[in-house]
Amino acid sequence: MQAITYQDPFKVIVKTVDIPKLIEPTDVIVKIIASGLCGSDLHIYRENERGLDKGTIMGHEFVGIIHEIGDAVTTLSIGDRVFSPFTTSCDNCFYCKRGITCRCEKGNLYGWISKGKGIQGAQAEYIRVPLASTTLVKVPQDINDNVALLLGDVLSTGYFCAQNGLGHEFSDNDVVVVIGCGPVGLMAIAATIFLGAKSVYAIDCVEERLKIAQEFGANIINFVECDPLNKIKELTDGRGADVVLEVVGNPSALELAFNILRTSGVISSVGVHNSTTFPFSPASGYDKNLTYKSGRCPVKHILTKSIPLALSKKFDFEKIITHTLKLSDGEKAYNIFDKKLDGCIKVVFKI
Repeated sequence: MQAITYQDPFKVIVKTVDIPKLIEPTDVIVKIIASGLCGSDLHIYRENERGLDKGTIMGHEFVGIIHEIGDAVTTLSIGDRVFSPFTTSCDNCFYCKRGITCRCEKGNLYGWISKGKGIQGAQAEYIRVPLASTTLVKVPQDINDNVALLLGDVLSTGYFCAQNGLGHEFSDNDVVVVIGCGPVGLMAIAATIFLGAKSVYAIDCVEERLKIAQEFGANIINFVECDPLNKIKELTDGRGADVVLEVVGNPSALELAFNILRTSGVISSVGVHNSTTFPFSPASGYDKNLTYKSGRCPVKHILTKSIPLALSKKFDFEKIITHTLKLSDGEKAYNIFDKKLDGCIKVVFKI
């Protein structure tokens, strides 16, 4: 089968590799219909995250058809159309029982193999899914392949970010600022409005992304044309935003989130950070009475809320998919996505 494989920083290649086989009785093999290229894949591509074994199949977003099934799998059948959270989960460990399925004691992130340990990714024609009965989700009839793919990561992560921000003494008149209008940021905007926020501001500098943010219902701030800190201060009598959703994952974005936030406000951060320090001090956080929430989205747990958002049909989520390519275009796709060429927001591989 064809697969996009990691080789070196800024280098992936499409290779012919063996179709995966069942290893455990709880495994299934899924024939992939579509797989996604995610911003967190770029962390590996750019070597912001290190340790991935050369030759690992990239990617963790997919939707497909069950092709082969292990003897212990009783809740799924060959031919089922399924999608997956970006991590596997057992549903039975300490963390799964508390809804933190992304930190399952037996789980793995697709597309991460380090020193021989881990599981292969989804940018391929087939994928082996461990713990299949408690990981895979049958696609609801009214949800198409593209939206199912988004539910497995960016749509659910956006919902998680919004929920974390709005869950703390939230009023629908609070000012909510979203920093970053990439795929997750746009999903966070939609989720924030779906959850009742009436005053949402989106900060970015890419016009194509700001346009979709505006179509979803946000007020837009192009930080090249306008100082977002001054703008938000003007709108709030100098206080700052009540809630800030940070979905970029770099120190400057988190610093802006802190500075733009009012005293006793909430920062919800789901951008994948690689920095070992914060851009603000513990003393500054204390002085601001800061509430800071961060971490990986427990997609399997969040789906009970993000699926209704998808089914509401209030937002055209497929607008973020700007490029539909073949697996054989893998090297080109990474270059386009990395450099934001041709108005790229989201790449999906159709297989």
